[in-house]
Formats: sequence, structure tokens, C-alpha cells
Amino acid sequence: MLRKSLLFLFIFSAIILATAWLLLKASLPVYEGERAVPGLIETVSVERDALGTVTLNAGNRLDLARGLGFIHAQERFLEMDLMRRKAAGELAELFGAAALPIDRKARMHRLRARAQIALQTLPQDQLHLIEAYRDGVNSGLDHLAVRQFGYLLTQTTPRPWQSEDSLLIVFAMYMTLQENSIDRELGLSTMHAALPASAYRFLTAAGGEWDTPLDGSTSAWPPFPPAAELDLHASGNQIVADNSFQESPAVGSNGFAVAGQLTGGSALVANDMHLTLQAPNLWFRTRLIYPDPSHISQKIDVTGISLPGTPAIVAGSNRHLAWGFTNAYGDFADWVRVKLDPENPDRYQNHGEWKAMKMWHETLHVRDAPDEILVIRETEWGPILARDFDGTPLALIWAAYQSGAINFDLIGLEQADSLEKAVDIARNMGIPAQNFIAGSRNGDIAWTIAGRIPQRTGNHDPALPVDWSRESAGWNGWLAPADYPLVINPPEGRLWNGNSRMIDGDLLQKLGDGGYELGARARQIHDGLYTRNHFSPSDLQAIQLDNRALLLTRWKQLLDETLQTSPASPRRNEIQQALSDWDGHASVQSVAYRIVRNFRLEVMKHLLGGFIAKVKQDYPEFEMPRLSQAEHAVWQLLEQRPLHLLPASDTDWDSMLAARANRIAEQMQAQPGGLAARTWGEENTADIRHPVSRALPAWIATWLNMPSDPLPGDHHMPRVQAPNFGASLRFVVAPGEEDKGYFEMPGGQSGHPLSPYYGSGHADWVAGKHVPFLPGATQQMLYLHPAETIQ
Repeated sequence: MLRKSLLFLFIFSAIILATAWLLLKASLPVYEGERAVPGLIETVSVERDALGTVTLNAGNRLDLARGLGFIHAQERFLEMDLMRRKAAGELAELFGAAALPIDRKARMHRLRARAQIALQTLPQDQLHLIEAYRDGVNSGLDHLAVRQFGYLLTQTTPRPWQSEDSLLIVFAMYMTLQENSIDRELGLSTMHAALPASAYRFLTAAGGEWDTPLDGSTSAWPPFPPAAELDLHASGNQIVADNSFQESPAVGSNGFAVAGQLTGGSALVANDMHLTLQAPNLWFRTRLIYPDPSHISQKIDVTGISLPGTPAIVAGSNRHLAWGFTNAYGDFADWVRVKLDPENPDRYQNHGEWKAMKMWHETLHVRDAPDEILVIRETEWGPILARDFDGTPLALIWAAYQSGAINFDLIGLEQADSLEKAVDIARNMGIPAQNFIAGSRNGDIAWTIAGRIPQRTGNHDPALPVDWSRESAGWNGWLAPADYPLVINPPEGRLWNGNSRMIDGDLLQKLGDGGYELGARARQIHDGLYTRNHFSPSDLQAIQLDNRALLLTRWKQLLDETLQTSPASPRRNEIQQALSDWDGHASVQSVAYRIVRNFRLEVMKHLLGGFIAKVKQDYPEFEMPRLSQAEHAVWQLLEQRPLHLLPASDTDWDSMLAARANRIAEQMQAQPGGLAARTWGEENTADIRHPVSRALPAWIATWLNMPSDPLPGDHHMPRVQAPNFGASLRFVVAPGEEDKGYFEMPGGQSGHPLSPYYGSGHADWVAGKHVPFLPGATQQMLYLHPAETIQ
């Protein structure tokens, strides 16, 4: 009986596994042969190289949109679906009540309703492209023999793509790129209320000695507050156990370019976009070829990345121009203090009048649970989403809500043949505002802001909530494109950005401060561009892969000095011995880098903790907002060592530093293998996962996730890297010389784990290997025909 039972169990398990395998195979994309696609005017050919890079060749742009939708759906529909659902607040339909907190927050923005409205304002040519893309997506789904494996796992059915879903993808990027800046202002408001003005300025200034803006301007960091205004040492405030200071990589990118005068030909453009990493990657390697509408005998030939869910090439090169983006980190949202009617909280005051709130009732559908109704109260400025430090309701006005916030003007870059045209297109794009860096075949380079910028009125600080009902504060449409900042063909032939401040003066006031990055990364890129006077693609790649820890150099010196003046002890000797491998790089084998890095963060957390404790006295729920420039404040304290700003728990600055060094050494020594085993690679190990792998058994999740490689690089250097964050792509290209460029991408091209393109190119990205920008030799060919031709 036991043998029979075991045999039955074995056979039953084998049948289940075989069935699962067959279902997985049946849900693979169609890679070869011919398929009929309704709506096509002419045949679209689809070539794939060894990495799965897709080259689509069509007779017109509408057919290309339909064909690209077909391919995106077959390879990436689950990821597209999750992205639109995250923006719209519809994840609980797939994942149940566990996703409700995410849905509640997202649904408050009512982005699906806004997308439906925005869709009606698109130019007709863009609307037709969106509709063709939509039909292509749904046709791609129809041509799958079995629904994709993500839906097999969740036992759900994919919902057809709708036209507004492509706009929701753009809204999702608004959320990814700007939501942290929006939330940041809530914390700034509490700090402003709790701290003396001098302390607030000292902690929240926009830039300092590390800045390297294009205009050459400098910023002096404000002085620390005097003891008469703030005395942390005498106050008796202890560092709070839940110190909320943290420093993590910000959503952003590196972008830089050199002009033809430094290459002997075309300009060179480099771009690596820093985002959360997953398998498959966010981007999709794509080449589009179609007749040029302006020149019948010529072809548009554009290569770069498309964003599944949309029909556009986001960044790349079209033989005439190359372009890339980095997050602008201007201030593109405001919080408005709302005065409610004491007699009727559904009314609010605006310029002496009581106005009725708009009330929206949104239904959250929850898998295997009852629906939930979300009531949203909205003013003429925007929905009420938060409360200020004193409990006053706050309404959010955000660029994403405004008419014109979304369009697909980006597609115009495919056909742009001059830098002037590219700049004009960029300034009118309906995308989250970005730094736009472009270079041309004739050697010109330019920087401007792409995307819409709100035009503010009135004299107020946009970094803090303001009562718009009484002051002359508000927004007056969009900033005119002619008023955008622009740098074109700088005399020295170099442009650079690392999400830090690019300009100063009135132009900076128009952009605002949404939390510019510390300028250390941009400084390192700038300095790398000035080490030579002639550049090849490999030279720019070397800058992208630069993992020198220049910011930590002075922290290494401070730690050395601290150890030298500390009493002799076994622990001090252990740290000094471990520091002997310091090579000034965030290399995977370095213990010294990890020690110095941890020492810096421990000191920063400790010193800023004194200020946090002060704010928490009045506002116990306060969490420190992201202060990306805090390095400037902390280093000033370390240089000048004011006793009144030393936390009350410390007797003097030297003993404070020694205690911080001892603390990080104890923490590292307590782990298996001791201090000597604490390499940077051990901490900075890749954790790049498939979206559904966390809900699966470990042995299946391991199969879906990318390898756990130790990764070089870190935050404040060009090679930005964290376990699940970093360069979602790296490319360097010269327009007209695309065959000499290169392109790297983590996570792979396909979303299907049995696809030959699942994880394709990931190992090259890890190694920083030079992979050609253009697609390689064709390995698989698919033809999409008009439906009536093969019926």
C-alpha cells in the first residue's frame, strides 16, 4: 500500500508539473511565422536578435503602433497591467485586500478619470496612434494560446487594454518621478513650524560646495543656528530610538554629452536612468523603421527604448539626433491650506466665499472580498490628501492634474532632424518635467527642460503649504516654452547632469526645489568630462561605470584621525587593519569602503537625530523628510564643532566620533566571520525580482529572479547601485554613428521565464560589458499581416 501510494503521488505530481510546463510553454510569445492582425494596412516585419531586441519595419507609423502594441502585449502585458493598475489604484482586483493600502493612496488622485478626460484633448494624430496601439495590444493577447503565466499563477484573466491605459502609464511615471518630492513638503512644513528659522534654513538649503551647475553659479551653505536660538546640548533631548533619517538613492539618472569639437564628428550622448530594478526590465529595446512622411525616398530609423504600454521611443537616436532624460527635481506641486466651514465641513473658503466640495465616490474592487467605497473630497485646487502640522486640511495641486499634463509629442523626436526642432518638441511634451540632453549629427549639443512647468503667481515659498484663499498665490497655467532655461553649444562643448541643481537665479525660482540631489555625482561626471579633450563612446562609458568614492575621501580621513586619537584597544586595531584595503572605490571586495560608508551614515544619523528629537517634542509623529543636501549641514558641524549642536548624550566631539566608530565596528564584528568578512559586495548584493516572485515558494522565486551578484557602485558616484536600484539602462551613442555606440540593460527583454530573452543581457549589465547599441543579426522573424490577406 505504501509503495502504491508513493507511486500514485509521484505520478500525480509528475502530471501536475507536466501540465504546468505545457501551460507555460503555450503562453510563450509568438516569435516566428505569420499572424493576421486586424486593422493593419500593410505587413509589419518583426525581427529579433540574440538579446530579443525588436526591430519593426512598416509602411507607416500607424501600422508600427499596432505592431508594437502586439509585441508589447505578448512579451510584457503583465507588467503593463500592473503599471496601469498601480497608477489607477486597481491592484486589489488582482491581489486582494493586501493591495488595498496602495490602492487607497493611488485612487485619491483619480488618475483613470483624469486619463479619460486627457484622452479627449489629444491631437487627432496622437489619438489615432493610441487607438492603433490599443488594438495591437489586444490582438497580441488574442494570439496567445494560453493566458500569460502571471495570470495562470494568480488565477485571473487579463483585462483588455483601453486607450486611456496608455495615459495611465505616463501618470505612473509622474508618480514614480515626483511623488517623493510631493510628500517631502509635508515634512518640511513640520520642521518649519518646530525649529527656529535659522535651524530650518541650515537643514533645508538647496545646494552648497558640491554643486556643479551648468551656469557656473555657486551656493554657500547657511551658517548653523546660534546657541541663543537652538541649544541641543543643553536641552537634555536624547536621540530618539526611531530616528527617521535615511539616505537612499533617489529616482533619477545621469545624462551628459560632448560636442563634435571633442569627438571629431557627431556629438556623443550618454544616459543611464536610475530606477527600481525588476525582472523583466521597465524598458524594452526597440528599433522602428518606416517611411519618412517629409521625404518619400527616405526612412525614419530610430533605435532606443520603448515603454510597454505606450507607442513611443522614450530615449535613443534617430540617425540625426540622440537624446536622453534625467529627473529634473524641480517643484511641480503645491499643498494648499484649506479653511473649512465650521458649520458644514463639505464647504471651504476661497476669497471670502464658501464653496462646495466636489465629492467623488470611487469603488475599489477587491479580489475575494467585498468592494470598498472611497470618498474623495476635492477643492478647485485639487483633492484633500493630508493635514498640515497644525491639523489644517491640505489640498494638493499637482502638474499631473492640469490640462495638457499628458500628450505624446515625444513621438515627434523620431522625425526631428535638428537640435532646434528637438528643443521645441521637448518643451511642449506632456511628461513629468525632465532634464533633456540631446546631441546632433553635426556636433551640436543642448540642455533644456522637457515637460510642462507650472507658472506660479504671488510671493510665497512654494516649498511650504500656503493659504491660497487669502493671498495672491496660485498657478496661472503653464510657463511659456520661450521662458524655459536653455543651454545650447556651450563654449567648452560639455553638458552634464546628475539630478542636481543646473541653474540659479530667476530660472531656478521658476523651476523650484523639489529636492535636488547632492551635487557629488554630477561633480564627478563633470570632472570626468574635463580629464580629456577628445572622446569616444568608451570614454563616456568609463564615466558611467566610475565607482570612485570621492565624497567619502574626507570621511576616510576623519575616521583615520578619530582612530589615531582614540585610546588603544583591540577594536581600534581591528578597524585600522580592515581599513588597510581602502582603494577609494565602491568595489565588491572592499571592507574598508563599507566601514567608511557606515561611519558616515552613523555620524549623520546621530547628529541629525538631535534636530529630529527637537521636532518630535512638539510633533511626536514627525518623520524626517528626505534631505538630500544634509551632507553640507553635517560637514559644517564637523568642521566647526559647535558644542550647542552636539547631542546631549555626548560630552565632546572627539568622543562622539569615537563612539560612532566603535558602534559600527561592533555591529559589523557581531556578524558571522567578523569585521574582515564584511565586504561591500556582501551588502550590495543584487535583489532584482520578478513582480510576483515574493508571493511564490523560494525555489520558484529563485528561478524567476535575477542572480544574486555582488554589485560595485553606490549612491554618490556615477555608477549608482543598490540591491534593487540603479541604472535601468546605460547607453552612449553618436547620431549617424550608432554602430559605434553601446547599450546595457538589466533584467532582460521578455517577461516570460521560458523565453530565450528572459534575463537576456543582464550578465553584460552586471559586468559593464560593451554591448552594441544597434540590434545584432536577426535570429527570429515574424510577419504581421493585414487580417484580410491571409484569411
